[in-house]
Amino acid sequence: MYITITPQKLGGTYSQSSADFVGYLEKENQGLEQEEMEHFFNQYGDEFSAEEVVKDIDGNGAKLKKKEPKFYSITVSPSKYELNRLQNSSEDLKKYTRELMKDYVASFNREINGRPVTIDDIKYYAKIEHQRTFKGTDKQIRENQPFATKILQLKNEIRNIENGSMEGSTRKREREIAKLEKQAPHQQDGKRIVQGMPKAGSQSHIHIIVSRKDASNSFSLSPGSKYKASDVEMRGKQVKRGFDRDRFFENAEKTFDKSFGYQRNFAETYKARKDFIKNPKIYFASLMKLPTNEKAIAFKLMRETGIPIMPSIPTNQAQLALKVFNKLRKGLDVAIKSSSIGI
Repeated sequence: MYITITPQKLGGTYSQSSADFVGYLEKENQGLEQEEMEHFFNQYGDEFSAEEVVKDIDGNGAKLKKKEPKFYSITVSPSKYELNRLQNSSEDLKKYTRELMKDYVASFNREINGRPVTIDDIKYYAKIEHQRTFKGTDKQIRENQPFATKILQLKNEIRNIENGSMEGSTRKREREIAKLEKQAPHQQDGKRIVQGMPKAGSQSHIHIIVSRKDASNSFSLSPGSKYKASDVEMRGKQVKRGFDRDRFFENAEKTFDKSFGYQRNFAETYKARKDFIKNPKIYFASLMKLPTNEKAIAFKLMRETGIPIMPSIPTNQAQLALKVFNKLRKGLDVAIKSSSIGI
């Protein structure tokens, strides 16, 4: 489960409208019949149009400054193992989203009119998507890039030979291109993975747009607050502030597991990923204490997500942690993505 919380981003100032973002979320509906479309939904309804979403979100930004985001985007990406637990991906993910947003509001250390924030206090809309394409930041694209660069160079040479501005053999270059296409380390369905190519397998995920202001348009509720949940004294009064991101991410996993009977492995947990990034020694010490079968599953998950593992695993936990820690310090790429707001 990967969850990111991203503030509205549009340069130095923020657009007064959510139309561009909402339009982006409509991309999968293009060319589909009405009954095949995925509609926006929230806690209370299932079929909201893009126009309704834009109108409601845009009309809920009272007194926000130009340099303050009008909304936040939450992206929830279940793993292929989590998706395999679903019976009906669209309906199950809608059900999960509604429970997830209860975890979201419970993570605010705020009060509205003397009471905790509830689901009725926020204004949000969500949409299920079933496709993903490879982006330039993906590991597969980055590691295929040297081959892509060489292939592009050879294609340019072929064009130059054909228009007479260069001498040489086009056939030789075509054979070299075919060889490079097969040598690229990342392939899908027998083809070199390139930017924009749809990803294979189940790719269902959730996009949520949530207003910065509460439903009454009176209070600001920012999950991007620089303050973790805390109480401070202001003007002689104790005031609650902040958003507990750790609590939100951990509860999001627990809610999914409870909703769909999912048995989460240690390596899949938010706490484990956080320990891996911040304290790899603790991470690998915990890993080595797992029962044999759970440890085997954890190593498989780690390989799939790009966490570095030595070819031969030392039995000594301290030795293992030290080797991994040293590798991390040398700049190994870690494919674990934490929240865009940060951990």
